[in-house]
Amino acid sequence: MKFLATVSIVALLTSSTLARPGSNLSQRVASRRANDRKSQPKIKSESLIVETNSTFHEEYSENWAGVFFESPPSGETYSMVTGTFTVPSISGNGAASAWVGIDGVTYTDAILQAGLDFTISDGTISYDAWYEWYPDAAFDISGFDISEGDSITVTVDATSDTEGTITLENTSTGQSVTQTVSAPDSSATLGGQNVEWIVEDFEENGSLVTLCDFGTITFTDASASAGSSTVDLTDGDIVDISQDNQVLTATTVDSSTSIIVTYQ
Repeated sequence: MKFLATVSIVALLTSSTLARPGSNLSQRVASRRANDRKSQPKIKSESLIVETNSTFHEEYSENWAGVFFESPPSGETYSMVTGTFTVPSISGNGAASAWVGIDGVTYTDAILQAGLDFTISDGTISYDAWYEWYPDAAFDISGFDISEGDSITVTVDATSDTEGTITLENTSTGQSVTQTVSAPDSSATLGGQNVEWIVEDFEENGSLVTLCDFGTITFTDASASAGSSTVDLTDGDIVDISQDNQVLTATTVDSSTSIIVTYQ
């Protein structure tokens, strides 16, 4: 669950930071806070459909599309997840979020996650970077410039069950930001039981926002580690968004390190 806050953090830059033309982060943050913008754990679709064959297991959710792992190798816990995606061209009216995270599927006491929101309203498009240690509030990341077509790498690293770091890198501009985060309280320790690469239809004012047409979002160089083990995405579970008996996304695993999520 993502309750919105804002934080200014020091960006590690290899090039000068330039403000996006027409951007006004403070106004967007105020609006997002007023509208109680939240990210939710995976919500099962009311009419859950599960398909199984020899190569994948798929289920449907009201808010998540992508790939997740329900459990780590025996005796291990997940400690790192990363993925790279291109900021999409979006259309219509609505929003979507792309992120990577640890926990939130079968273990829901805590989720450590980070990513980007994409919003379009009457043709005006905005992008917002954020991180969160659920159930604490999420924090918008100021000073991290995002444009359509930029390549963004997001890494979530749990150094223990109560501490971690998140890193967002815009490989198109050379801009990078890293933030150390801690569990908000003793009941919100990580379990390290799940990892995921997700496009989400998030919640605002107590209900899911209209999902914008995000075209295609491809996570590349997607990986996660648990001890000395790393994941093969072809072994993960696929989830797609289904609302009102209509499937809105199509997710495919393109390779052991690549996931394609398409709006349909």
